[in-house]
Amino acid sequence: MSRKRRNFSAKFKSDLAIELLKGEKDLNTLATENNIQPNLLRNWKREFLNNASAVFDDKREENLKEKLVEERKEKAEYAKKVGQLTLQVDWLKKKSEEICGPDYESKFSPKP
Repeated sequence: MSRKRRNFSAKFKSDLAIELLKGEKDLNTLATENNIQPNLLRNWKREFLNNASAVFDDKREENLKEKLVEERKEKAEYAKKVGQLTLQVDWLKKKSEEICGPDYESKFSPKP
């Protein structure tokens, strides 16, 4: 019979790593209280410390700025496409009125 693998959230892992770093409880006590293996908690602490510098990394802000510029560009492209489609719909309405008469559209429109 196989055991189901448990997944822990990043918040849970970081909270336990911080609690371990505070030193109020030792590794084995924290592991027992949270029903996890001490080696797992030790690994989380090591990973937390290795990645702590990312909090102060300037590249993170640059990445956010690049992402914002990219999203604005994408939004502008969507707005341009909406404008083109609106023009096409208006042109088609005008042509259908010219060909079929002004009452043609009202015959197929839902009545309120």
